[in-house]
Amino acid sequence: MNLPGRHSLLWRLAGALALFCLLLVSLHVDVGRMLLDTTSYLPESSRQILRDEARQAETAWRDGGASGVDAYLQNLHQREQVWAVVVDEHKHSLGSRPLTREEEQRLDFVRKLDFSVGRPGTTPTFYLPFSDSSARLVMQLPQRLNPRQYNQLWEVLLQRVLPAVLAVVVALLLYRLLIAPLAILRRQAAALSAGDLSARLGPPVTRRRDELGELARSFDHMAERLQGTVAFQRKLLRDLSHELRTPLSRLRVAGENERDGDALRQRLAREVDAMEKLVGDALELVWLDTERPQLPSEDVDVVRLWDVLRENAGFETGWPHTRMPCELPADCRVRGNLNGLAQALENVLRNAIRHSPDGGVVRLGGRLEGNKWLLCIEDQGSGVAEGELETIFRPFTRLSAARPGGDGFGLGLAIARRMIEAQGGRVWAENGRPGLRIHMHLPAA
Repeated sequence: MNLPGRHSLLWRLAGALALFCLLLVSLHVDVGRMLLDTTSYLPESSRQILRDEARQAETAWRDGGASGVDAYLQNLHQREQVWAVVVDEHKHSLGSRPLTREEEQRLDFVRKLDFSVGRPGTTPTFYLPFSDSSARLVMQLPQRLNPRQYNQLWEVLLQRVLPAVLAVVVALLLYRLLIAPLAILRRQAAALSAGDLSARLGPPVTRRRDELGELARSFDHMAERLQGTVAFQRKLLRDLSHELRTPLSRLRVAGENERDGDALRQRLAREVDAMEKLVGDALELVWLDTERPQLPSEDVDVVRLWDVLRENAGFETGWPHTRMPCELPADCRVRGNLNGLAQALENVLRNAIRHSPDGGVVRLGGRLEGNKWLLCIEDQGSGVAEGELETIFRPFTRLSAARPGGDGFGLGLAIARRMIEAQGGRVWAENGRPGLRIHMHLPAA
């Protein structure tokens, strides 16, 4: 099984999932440990409060003796609800009440103020020495001074609230990564299906380098091709309907006015042939533009093909072969579709003959450029304006004002370009000295 590329959504999703798991583990382990370490020792403010309690106990003992200690301990118990005793260096009570056995054992587990408060859930007992004797105050840590009094709340926050917030953040990131582009795609697809052929996903999605970016680019390419095809077909339909009106009008006039039956039949045959060619060329142009067929390719001898084409053209126009010379080397062979290439060359040749002056010459030349042949068909007409060199390849374009020759429907060069492009080639026009040059770039055999 082949792994997807490094820009695939798989790696982004895997990275987001791994990040989520790492953060979740960090919340439970690292942050939990940090919270435990932070709350394992008394802050300085709590230590100072306990030292103050020791000074008060020392004062009570010095001023009142055992009764003073008893009064202080009773007051402390009422205030803090904690166990506390005052003892000497031999762990004997300095109050009037002697220590119980349990309390004596409890004195073995006391700790200094700078020691840890012990395990979570326990209440530590600290001893606080007096300033001028070995006596000390031993007391449980009041709950209000316990640094872990809010640990349970923090655990709820770390183990429940923060993971939920983290899951929401990851969900928002995934939504931005996945769902938002799909929502744009759904909205633009709905607009396209509703007839808005200008609907596109745009750079925010098409610039992505993952599968969604590929999908967006395919969608925009499809929408652009659909828009171009519909626009082309609409224009072609308008132009075709306009072109058909002229022969139909001539037929109507001839039918109403022509008295000679033979002349009417000749007129009818001529106009029907013209309309049949017009419809056939228009349908072929639509087929090339919409279907974009993958034509079978083979090695084509261009010199022999030109001989056949100029023989046919000479038979129809009366031009001798000497006015259609071939200046290609004998080994000029291209890779393409024979019928398609023949049709393209024939259309260009007929167009050049149509716009050539009396006694003009149409020559085929070319050269090998790397792994491609650059073919050039050059006539001796008047050329076209620089701004119209691209216009002549549009359907139904006839520049009769710029170049002589008014017959034809302006479909020949359009079909030739699309036929060459269907074979992986390229066609463009340049003005020569004089005349027009049609260049064709085709793969070499």
